[in-house]
Amino acid sequence: MSSTTAVGAPSRLRLPRWAAPAGVAVLIVVAYLVFRGTGTLPHDKEAPQFLAVTDLREWIDGHRNESPLFLYFLNYIRLFVGSLYDLFSGALAALGWPGLTGVLGGLAWLAGGWRIGLLAVAGVSTFGVLGLWQSSVDTLALVAVAVLLSLAIGVPIGVWAGRSARVRRAVTPVLDVMQIMPTFAYLAPLALFFHIGAPAGAIATMIYAIPPAIRITALAVSEVSPTAVEASGSLGATGRQTLFKVVLPLARPTIALAVNQTIMMALSMVVIANLIAAPGLGGDIIRGLSRAQVGIMLPAGVAVVVMAIVLDRMTTAPARRGPHARLRRLDLAAAGALAAAGLALIPVLPRAWPEGWTLNVTAEINAAVRWAETSWYPVTTFVKDQTSVLLLNPLESLLTSAPWWLVALTVLAVAWRVSGPRAALTALGCLLAIALLGTWEHAMQTMTTVALAVLVTLVIGLLLGVAAARSPRWSAVQRPLLDAAQTMPAFVYLLPALALFGTTRFTAIFASVIYAVPPVVRLVEDGIRAVPAEVVEAAVSAGSTPGQLLWKVQLPMARRAILLAANQGIVMTLAMVVVGGLVGAGALGYDVVVGFSQRTDFGLGFVAGVATVLLGVMLDRITQGADRRPSPHRRKST
Repeated sequence: MSSTTAVGAPSRLRLPRWAAPAGVAVLIVVAYLVFRGTGTLPHDKEAPQFLAVTDLREWIDGHRNESPLFLYFLNYIRLFVGSLYDLFSGALAALGWPGLTGVLGGLAWLAGGWRIGLLAVAGVSTFGVLGLWQSSVDTLALVAVAVLLSLAIGVPIGVWAGRSARVRRAVTPVLDVMQIMPTFAYLAPLALFFHIGAPAGAIATMIYAIPPAIRITALAVSEVSPTAVEASGSLGATGRQTLFKVVLPLARPTIALAVNQTIMMALSMVVIANLIAAPGLGGDIIRGLSRAQVGIMLPAGVAVVVMAIVLDRMTTAPARRGPHARLRRLDLAAAGALAAAGLALIPVLPRAWPEGWTLNVTAEINAAVRWAETSWYPVTTFVKDQTSVLLLNPLESLLTSAPWWLVALTVLAVAWRVSGPRAALTALGCLLAIALLGTWEHAMQTMTTVALAVLVTLVIGLLLGVAAARSPRWSAVQRPLLDAAQTMPAFVYLLPALALFGTTRFTAIFASVIYAVPPVVRLVEDGIRAVPAEVVEAAVSAGSTPGQLLWKVQLPMARRAILLAANQGIVMTLAMVVVGGLVGAGALGYDVVVGFSQRTDFGLGFVAGVATVLLGVMLDRITQGADRRPSPHRRKST
């Protein structure tokens, strides 16, 4: 009897699982109420660390022509990239619109058949119809240079990382910084090291486009069947032969995805690269932003989207066809005839797109924006004001008035609970570094905007992702809209947001949500679709309603995909921090913009960019760790 009591006693004394987190939460609330307003770190624009970085820039600029680093290394890189751009730009200009249309149409036909070929012809013609032929050609040349160099560097490193866990661990933090670092933050150093123009723009685009090339290639190589590699070795193949005869052919479809994503990332960077005088469509978009005219921006944004769609279809079609598929003679003949026709028309037709064939819709678009501004003003003002009063202002007041050490301990506790000790210590280190950099107050303001934007993004992404996973028709309808939202430069939809909401934090949140929703929707949709069909059938046969099937089966089994979606939503929202600084978001984004535009505040902008990276790494590690931790349903009871 006593043994029974001894065995049963622990079960009566066991606390509920929620008791410890609830107790910690109560302690944090009490500490906040007691220490509120103390231990804060207000922003100081003249902090010594900001001035030191600005002085370093001035010293580098003054000794540019004396340093061997510039004379024998950086200048040669700039000249090489510039020569490569001139080569591509000259070749495309020599083709003219007839030759470029025919050659791209022929290549697209070879890649994916007559539908992709006609899409390429229509897409290239769209550049001329919109009156943006020369800008589009310049953008195409810049993207070609950036993608070529990104793949030449990224694919070999990706192969190396895919075959070596040590290399993969070494390059992952570098890739994280490259992806999270606001693009404005490294435009200034690039302009300092490489001047302004096409070379600096191509290098900036490479920094943004290389990470997916490395990551996806590494994933492709690491997922090659070990059995195939072992079989190759047992047959006497050398490591080099195994790599080129077995590993790379088997990884070819995923490496094609790496090429595709590198192109997409390069296209999304061309607008921002114009801020350091990179040629192309970015100039038209920036000009429209400076004049507050959507009619100038929108056609250039449409041209970027069309270019992205054409290149996307051209690069993904061969992967879908399979490694062993052969081209039909009819397709070869048709593609050759299309390319030959375009080349034959070069001496006959003018190389520049005829002005009489252009369509000017600037006035109509501006009129539509003015109508929307006047018609929807009461609604948009109400939404903006209520969001600020009920959500943004209280959250910002909470974060900026709390002692810095209390915020750090809270993040430590949450990260430990969600993702484990390693992620918790990383998050704590990032917050301490932000405090030491002197950007604490602005980092908390930025976290306010990011938190609300991520929350809205996840709600919309879950709703649309679930709807797409459960309805193929809905998925087909929203796919082109998601493609446009993901490839449209952020600057393009900033002006409609400005027209509707004015220069406020809500405008930045609106832009961030549009930018971050597409990958979240796709990840949620893929995660739910990946739930095994037999599990779904078993749940339905057991009498589950559609709602029960979703909440009890599909969403729990898609947990990893949903957590990855949350991670990507955070990363994508942080990537919009600087753009948000242009439209009233303030905080770190505004600091980066000011630092880039004014030499005297370069240190402030650069340090703010570093603080944004630290904020992103902190949130990224927490959500990545949550993805790796087991589900509560899988934990063994003690």
